[in-house]
Amino acid sequence: MVVSNYLFLEEPIRMASILEPSKPSFFPAMTKIVGTLGPNSRSVEVISGCLKAGMSVARFDFSFGDAKFHQDTLENLSMAIKATQKLCGVMLDTLGPELLLVNKSEHPIALKEDSFVILTPDQDKQASSDLLPINFSGLSKAVKKGDDIFIGQYLFTGNETTSVWMEVAEVKGEDVVCRIKNSATLAGPLYTLHVAGIHIDLPTLTDKDKEVISTWGVRNKIDFLSLSYARRAEDVRHAREFLSGLGDLRQTQIFAKIENVEGLENFDEILQEADGIILARGNLGIDLPPEKVFLYQKEAIYKCNVAGKPAVVTRVVDSMTDNLRPTRAEATDVANAVLDGADAILLGAETLRGLYPVETISTVGKICSEAEKAYHQDLYFKKAVKHVGEPMSHLESIASSAVRAAIKVKASIIICFTSSGRAARLIAKYRPTMPVLSVVIPRLRTNQLSWTFSGAFEARQSLIVRGLFPMLADPRHPAEFTNESVLKVALDHGKASGVIKPHDRVVVCQKVGDASVVKIIELQD
Repeated sequence: MVVSNYLFLEEPIRMASILEPSKPSFFPAMTKIVGTLGPNSRSVEVISGCLKAGMSVARFDFSFGDAKFHQDTLENLSMAIKATQKLCGVMLDTLGPELLLVNKSEHPIALKEDSFVILTPDQDKQASSDLLPINFSGLSKAVKKGDDIFIGQYLFTGNETTSVWMEVAEVKGEDVVCRIKNSATLAGPLYTLHVAGIHIDLPTLTDKDKEVISTWGVRNKIDFLSLSYARRAEDVRHAREFLSGLGDLRQTQIFAKIENVEGLENFDEILQEADGIILARGNLGIDLPPEKVFLYQKEAIYKCNVAGKPAVVTRVVDSMTDNLRPTRAEATDVANAVLDGADAILLGAETLRGLYPVETISTVGKICSEAEKAYHQDLYFKKAVKHVGEPMSHLESIASSAVRAAIKVKASIIICFTSSGRAARLIAKYRPTMPVLSVVIPRLRTNQLSWTFSGAFEARQSLIVRGLFPMLADPRHPAEFTNESVLKVALDHGKASGVIKPHDRVVVCQKVGDASVVKIIELQD
């Protein structure tokens, strides 16, 4: 029988017990890690290290690098998956209506506190300490005197010498004159420009995004689309409509990236349309007063949890871009995201250009794993059941019962048979304290010219859901939910990975005919 490894923070525990080393486990953490692949993390060797350290989704950020750069990286990812035997999802991150400062010469630009600089939409002009070309002609119409503008390479906190805060002093035609609030040196070709709390009149899915999705995205059958700067539910509907005309991408899940106050104000309607939410705290941290950021995070994650949709938190260990250890505040921040209920942690610059991509993933995974032990599952379970209300739907009832049974009998794992992935996601919604092995049963499909098996998309898409670990059943087995041979394969997989041991109890959720059944199995030697 499994002895609970969970702490209850309201109960007194020996402080010395905190220092006891954690037992190694097959799953580094229940919380998933999305790693952004880029210049410092695109070799087969480094990607293999990232997968072993706990990365389960690879993010491809098209705000830098061309299609060939990302294609080469993806092919290395495929080789790393084969070498490590670790499944990994693919996320394409759109550029969206991102405002950029263009420095064609790439010479460093020194900006001095209290001096003035002009932002101009004329991109043919050279960037200098007095003039900064940007990629948007509507800025002068969108801002007014006194508005804050932030320019930074990776949108850190604004304390670095590579980030600058400005205040709009006056608007002259299409140009915007700004007073510089802090001295900084801008080095590199592209910088992100962010204006707090204004509406940018640009489409959420740009023509460049559509071109990338319909070529690179289709070719590589992307699992997730990260929709940057989602501001309204209509943005998600428009993206879904676009994907529905692109063959296999009908199955691609859309994660709405909430990056500004506009997206926050329309959060509930966006959540209803999207498959998941990414809380882009870099941009949001600029739009929101600092004292409001934690409140937004807690509320947004809770709304995602009770809706049964994955919540992904970004910008947690920025300092690990250049350092081997996170700061105390960052380590606590990761743990708090887990305690708040986040499904996944998204690493951006830390893995993309960071010096320690593998170590960063490993460190974040360890923090997540420790935080999960202190997660108050019982309290959350009661809230989730109350939120669903009565009468419960058939599937909700089965999912919540499976989790309750697994906790009561101290099961080591829940095994769920599913073809669409929905049943397994519903079980994960109730945040069981043990892993959920989602056995995806392939379905045979035909377009009247050829036969294909579905299931791979569904398996990879569970790689971003907390506590859900997919396994694709062998299509040569008859695809019946009652198939005992498939259950045996799943149990053997659990035993081989060390999750299931002799005399353990296992909860199985499966369909028998038209009925859904939850059963408890006690394993023999």
